[in-house]
Amino acid sequence: MDRPLRLISAETIAGTPIDAVARTIEALLVVASQPLSVEELATAVDDETERIETALGLVRERHAEGRSGIVLERVAGGYAFRAAREAAEACARLFERPVERGLSQAALETLAIVAYLGPVSRPEIARIRGVAADSTVAALVERGLVAEAGRENAPGGAVRYRVTPLFERVFGLDTLAELPRLDDLGGEPDAIRERLLAVAEARAS
Repeated sequence: MDRPLRLISAETIAGTPIDAVARTIEALLVVASQPLSVEELATAVDDETERIETALGLVRERHAEGRSGIVLERVAGGYAFRAAREAAEACARLFERPVERGLSQAALETLAIVAYLGPVSRPEIARIRGVAADSTVAALVERGLVAEAGRENAPGGAVRYRVTPLFERVFGLDTLAELPRLDDLGGEPDAIRERLLAVAEARAS
């Protein structure tokens, strides 16, 4: 479990350029295409993880709601900037949330299957949904929400898929453990669970 970020001013770190580290981290988070973990930041900055956590605390203070147009958040196992709440509406008008825009019901159902059961193959997805999944999976791969994750353990085994860090970021998840339980989703969780278990049992046999 990650330790909470240290909220501490640069002046209290006598004799060390912790403020410079914080500025470098800001730059890395701005140019990164996905959230960066403490370890990844430490490698890039070439510094100790404890100092990275301290510097992240400074960045969070500088970019807090009500003080900055961008806010530091922990998501998908790392750290990334997001628009402040007061700017969210303007950002939505500009970008129209391109990753989520146009996701069909079939795409959402497929995403749920991959998130809960992944790595999972197209035939398994088709078995659960009752319809072919090739085009839907291909569209999700193109959007960056799903990625290949090896093959089934058999000669010529089907490609398996998993959700990506972008999926976690788009849907506001730190890890997949934060997905809601099937019992909390409404509808018919027993039917969903039975289908998932049937695929899991077939995979194990």
